[in-house]
Amino acid sequence: MASLWMLFASFAFAAMGAGVKLASEFYSTSELLMYRGLIGTLVLLVAVRHQGGTFKTPFAGAHVWRSVVGVISLWLWFFAISRLPLATAVTLNYMAPIWIAAWMFAHGWWSGTKLPEWPLVLAIAMSFFGVTLVLQPAVESKQWLGGLAGVASSVISAMAYMQVRKLGQMGEPEYRVVFYFSLSTAVAGLLGTLAGDGPEGAVFQSHTLYSGALLLGVGIFGLMAQIAMTRAYRVGKVLVVANLQYTGIVFSSLWGLALWSDTFGWHVWMGIGVILASGIAATFYNTRSTAKGAVVKDTDPIASET
Repeated sequence: MASLWMLFASFAFAAMGAGVKLASEFYSTSELLMYRGLIGTLVLLVAVRHQGGTFKTPFAGAHVWRSVVGVISLWLWFFAISRLPLATAVTLNYMAPIWIAAWMFAHGWWSGTKLPEWPLVLAIAMSFFGVTLVLQPAVESKQWLGGLAGVASSVISAMAYMQVRKLGQMGEPEYRVVFYFSLSTAVAGLLGTLAGDGPEGAVFQSHTLYSGALLLGVGIFGLMAQIAMTRAYRVGKVLVVANLQYTGIVFSSLWGLALWSDTFGWHVWMGIGVILASGIAATFYNTRSTAKGAVVKDTDPIASET
């Protein structure tokens, strides 16, 4: 189930990225961040209150840290999408699992604990090779700022993903994790807009039916992606879930075909095959090496909570 949650999250993130690329013609980065968070916050507020849930949490400090790194990462990614070709921005952001693996190696070496399984690390490396085949990113010299933002986003994303998993293992339901992140995103976007993030200073752009629909799509797909991703990292194996994140490249390629009439060469189809094969291999390895029921028993103490 963790694999299915991550596959859905990858699809929804790809849809959100396409919406951000289209909406960046009308709104500044901070405005996009604000509306992305505002829509998610309102939807969760209504849904959770209707079901009798609560937003009270004993882990306020952990939520603050997750929100800080998450908001910074998301802002940098939106900025990169607005400055770079969508394919290049997505590629740079999808380096996050590489940083997760590197962190786990460094932490394991420093603490003397068990290192990650080599087959899973190899699967992640092969997936990133597939990403480069699909997208063949080339950041031109005049786009260095967007490229730097994309790389920084991937590094900070790795920190955010690990914090998401930590919150899940501490017993926080995913709706609460996503709610506080969405609320923080909306506040940060508002402050950025008031500070004059846009080219014309502190200006809230007017809406049209088309641009409003794009904002709604960004907010809804972003919310669904966050919930699914949070669930996946909470109940799944870190490197397996991180590896399946690469399938977002497949969905992004399809969005590019549908919206921008992108054409694919042989290297693209080969890259898609590598991504899918490595994801399947990592999931199969995890299934064979994990005792039945162990994942839920050991890492999902609130599996029945909705």
